Amino acid sequence: MAGGTLPELPPVIPEARLIRHRDDDWSPVVADLATQGTVLIHARLPHWRPPEPEGPELRRLLGRDWSKYLDIAHEQLRDRFAATRLLLKYAAGKSLGAGDPADVELSYGPTGRPYLRGCDQVDVSLSHTDDLLLVGLTTRGLIGVDAERADRQLYAKGMGRHVCTQDEMRLLAEEVGRGRDANQALLRLWTLKEAYSKAIAQGMAFRFTEFGFGPDDRPVQVNRPDGTPGTGQEWGFRTFGLDEYVVSAAVYDAGFGRLRHTDFDNMLDEEAVAAIAEELARQRS
Repeated sequence: MAGGTLPELPPVIPEARLIRHRDDDWSPVVADLATQGTVLIHARLPHWRPPEPEGPELRRLLGRDWSKYLDIAHEQLRDRFAATRLLLKYAAGKSLGAGDPADVELSYGPTGRPYLRGCDQVDVSLSHTDDLLLVGLTTRGLIGVDAERADRQLYAKGMGRHVCTQDEMRLLAEEVGRGRDANQALLRLWTLKEAYSKAIAQGMAFRFTEFGFGPDDRPVQVNRPDGTPGTGQEWGFRTFGLDEYVVSAAVYDAGFGRLRHTDFDNMLDEEAVAAIAEELARQRS
């Protein structure tokens, strides 16, 4: 994407905010997006599972996603789909000043990456595993988030050679030689690669063996397969533990700085606002 002046420092990725339910205190979420330009939100599926799985209120809130929701046969996957969309819509609505989360419309790019219709200054990303729901929003440029269970066994199953560069395999071997947990190191690499791939909208099309990351005791950046730097200060990364999960986030700073105004109406001209409102009303009728 085209950008402004490249930043001198990587974008800051704040700690993830826990939102237990729809009526929770959203002020830390709003503050993070306003001051840092990025916010991460986590929640648990039982707290965001739709009370009426096929009720009119869920249909109203999901909007265009309603048909996708009904097409999912597996109950738990269907619940996760609805819960992550509700969490994202509420987060975006609270942060952007939309009075009703149903007014926040989601669409999807060619790779299935979600975006907010009419709000191209705000980038979003979703992840879920088991009962963890994770949402990221940024006004900096691009964002990707990913989460995995901390006890997921990747190293013992030989996954390293399928997802790591030669330089990363060398680093993992060094971890084993020092008596450290190579599986945790591999989980960190896996979630970083997933987050970065989501941010650049490549998914699995960009093979994980074609880019890598260094050890966690150094500033995190994308490396070429030989371990030399592939990105600069425009990218920020963060990996952290969240209860029984490993979470990573990637944020690209396009160089425009954080938005001063993130109100929903300020991101759209009057005609666009009127057109969206009319379309939403038509869909609900």
